[in-house]
Amino acid sequence: MHDVVIAGAGPVGLFLAGELALAGCSVLVLEQDEDPRAAWKSFPLGLRGLNPGSVETFHRRGMLDALSAASGVDAAEFAANSGGPRSVSHFAGIELDAADIDPASLPYRVPGPASESLMTSLEAVGEVLTARADAYRIGIVRDVPVTAVEQDADGVTVTAGGKEYRAGWLVGCDGGRSVVRRSAGFTFVGTEPLFTGYVARVTFDDPDALPLGFSLTPAGMYLRTPFDGHVGMMDFDGGAFDRRQELTRDHLQAVLRRVSGTGVILKEVHLASSFTDRAMQATTYRQGRILLAGDAAHIHAPLGGQGLNLGIGDAMNLGWKLAATVRGFAPEGLLDTYTGERHPVGASVLDWSRAQVATMRPGPGAAALQRLIRDLLGTPAGTAHVYRRTSGLCHRYDLGGEHPLVGRTAPDLLLVDGTRLGELLREGQGVLLDLSGSGRLREAATAWDRLRYIGGQARDDLGIRALLVRPDGIVAWAEGHETASATFPQAAGRWFGRGKS
Repeated sequence: MHDVVIAGAGPVGLFLAGELALAGCSVLVLEQDEDPRAAWKSFPLGLRGLNPGSVETFHRRGMLDALSAASGVDAAEFAANSGGPRSVSHFAGIELDAADIDPASLPYRVPGPASESLMTSLEAVGEVLTARADAYRIGIVRDVPVTAVEQDADGVTVTAGGKEYRAGWLVGCDGGRSVVRRSAGFTFVGTEPLFTGYVARVTFDDPDALPLGFSLTPAGMYLRTPFDGHVGMMDFDGGAFDRRQELTRDHLQAVLRRVSGTGVILKEVHLASSFTDRAMQATTYRQGRILLAGDAAHIHAPLGGQGLNLGIGDAMNLGWKLAATVRGFAPEGLLDTYTGERHPVGASVLDWSRAQVATMRPGPGAAALQRLIRDLLGTPAGTAHVYRRTSGLCHRYDLGGEHPLVGRTAPDLLLVDGTRLGELLREGQGVLLDLSGSGRLREAATAWDRLRYIGGQARDDLGIRALLVRPDGIVAWAEGHETASATFPQAAGRWFGRGKS
C-alpha cells in the first residue's frame, strides 16, 4: 500500500509526485498512455510558455538549469539584468510590449535567474520531471487507464488496467476528462464553448499567404508561428466540431480559409488536434481522501498559455500540505487550505480566458471592442496589469497579516555569501530567513523541526528584516524594519504545527 496514488503522469502529476517523494512519502503514478513520447508534446505543437511564477518554482526545486537545457534555452539568458521582464505574451491575440512595464510597478522583486518567462515544450518538461521521479525511485505504471475509484475511512482503492491499487490518498491529475473526478462525484460547473480551436503542423502551398503572429479577423482568429508549418485557429462555431471525428485536410483547410479570408491551400497535414473554450471548475478540490489538481480540477481555453502554469501552481501548493498530512505532522485544517487558496486562482484564470474570448468573438461590435482593448493595452498601465495577472508573481493568498508580502511569493533575495533564497527551498522545508544580523529569532525557530533557520544579510533586503517562507515559497510572515516580530510563533504554528514534542 502506498501513501499516495496519482492518476496521470503529465507535468502536474509528475511534479506532485516529486514533491511528495521529497517529503518522504511513498508514491505510485498510474498513466493511461503506454509511451511517454508523443509527437504533439514536442515542438511545435507541444510549445508552451512557463510564466515567471512557474520558472521560479522550477528554480526553487533545483530543476531550472535542466529544464532550460532540455528546452534549448540557456538559463543565464533569463536572468533579469535589467530588473524587468522581456516577454509578456498577449491578451486576445493582441501582443504586448514588455518595454511598457515599469519594474517599480512590481514591488518586492529582485533580478535573478527566475525573473522571466521560459519558452519550452511538454516534452522538455516531461523529460526533466521524469528524471526527478527516477531519482526518487517513484513507480510509474503506464498503459493502465483508471476505470473506477472507491474510498473508505482508511484509504482509496483505484482500479486501473484491470488491477486494483490501494493507497491512503488519491490525487486525480488525469486531465480535463478526469475519470477520478467523475468517479468520486466532484461537481464540475462553468460555461459552454463559443468556439472550436485547432492547432496543426501542416505544409502550405504558399506559406507567405499568411502573416506571422496573431491575426484577428471578422470570422475569428488565426496564428502562424515561425516554426515551420505551425498554425492555430479559432472558429466561432459554438464548439460544434465533434472531437471524435477525424481532422481531415479538407476540414482544416475550409476552416482556415473561412477564418483567414484567404484561399490558402494545405498540401499536407502532419499532425492536428482540436480544443474548445469550455470553462469549467470543480466546486471543491477535495472529497475526503481524493483530491484534484491541474486540468482535472479546471479547464479553459489555452489563450495566453495559463493552463500548464495553473497546474504547476496546484502541485506546488498541494505537495507539502498532503505530505505533512500523510506523515502526521500537519496542523489542523492544513489540507483544506489547498482548495481555499487554489480555487480562487483557478476561477480568476477561467474569467481571464472568458474575457479574451469575448474580445475575440466576431460580431457587429467586435472591431470597435478590439480597438478599445488595443488602446488600453498599449499603455504602460495596461501592459503592467496584464503582466501582473499572468506572471504568476503577483497573486496574494489571504493569509492575514499586515505586511504586504504575506501571502505572496517570496522575492529571490541574494545573500552576501552568494546564496539565493530560492536555493534554500530545494529540500522542500520551510525557511525562516533572518536578515537582522542579530540572530534573535534563532532560538524561536528551533521549536519547529521542519523549519530551517538562515541568518545573514542580503545585498538588497528590500526593507525586510525577516521572512517566514512556506515550503512552496509563499511568505507566511514578514517583518519590516519598522515592525515587531511578536507574531512569528503564531504564524509558524499555523503552517508547521505544534513544533517539536
